Formats: sequence, structure tokens, C-alpha cells
Amino acid sequence: MSELTVCRVEPAHWQLHRAVRLAMLLDAPRAYGSTFAREIAFDDGVWHERIRDGAAWLALRGELPVGSVTMWQVPGRPEDEATLVAMWVASHARGTGVADALVQALLDHASGLGLRRVTLDVADDNGRAAAFYARLGFVETGVRGELPHVPGAGEFEMELLLDGRPVVTG
Repeated sequence: MSELTVCRVEPAHWQLHRAVRLAMLLDAPRAYGSTFAREIAFDDGVWHERIRDGAAWLALRGELPVGSVTMWQVPGRPEDEATLVAMWVASHARGTGVADALVQALLDHASGLGLRRVTLDVADDNGRAAAFYARLGFVETGVRGELPHVPGAGEFEMELLLDGRPVVTG
């Protein structure tokens, strides 16, 4: 098996990033705050803008993308926090350390920016994701919500306080 590499999504990667994003929306349509039908209609400019304005990483085995994660600084939230969104690992690569490597890249970036807190939301019925994030040190905050495009489906927030310390996962 090829070695795993995690790279920050750069403008030159926009088509690969788009392909991975569309694949993840097809693979797990309830897990994200958007839909395949919405995003397949985006023009190229939207994809370029997302890369320019955000921070995302791709996990690759050789040249094959096997995962992705994005860090988003939510407008209106404190400037010293960010949200982990759009986490995805291809089904054949789950349980192989891809998720750990992606989250580590995001947390290293957040720490490097001096952020204090990283949050994320987990669907109530996604126990595997909740256990994964708990293993990395994320804890539930008590904040609850509803999946944006699945009325009645609940979700809960988890957080990791960085406190300027290096984050070690695994």
C-alpha cells in the first residue's frame, strides 16, 4: 500500500478538491451541511473561492485521494476559534489512520494560528465519529442542533481546547 500523505489544498488542486467534495456528498449525504445536487451546479469560480478563503487538506495514498477535512472560521464566532467541517474518509480507507492524519493537520494549523478552540458537530446517529473525536480529546459542549437539510435529525457540538499547547493525536 502506498504511503499516506496529507497536503493543504492549494489553488492548483481545485479540480481534485471538487471531485473529493462531490464524492463525499454522494457517499454520506446526511453528514454535511450541503447536498450533491447543490454543489454539482457550482461554477468553477465557487471552487476557486472556497480554496482561496478556506483551509482544507486532502489525504492521498499515492495519487489516490482517500480523505479530506476543512477548517472554517464561522462568521460571528470568536476569532480565536475554528470549526472542523467536511471530514470524510473513503470507505476502503476507514480505520487506517487517515482520519487521524487529517485531524492532526487541521489541529496543527489551528495551533499555529494561535487559535484557542476547535469545534465540530456530530449527528446523533454517528457513534463512530463521536467515539473517534472523543479519543482525540474532543468533549461534548452541551450545544445541540438539527442537521440543516434533514429536519428532525439531531446533532451535538464537541470541542477541543488548544490552549497554545501542541496537540498530539493517536
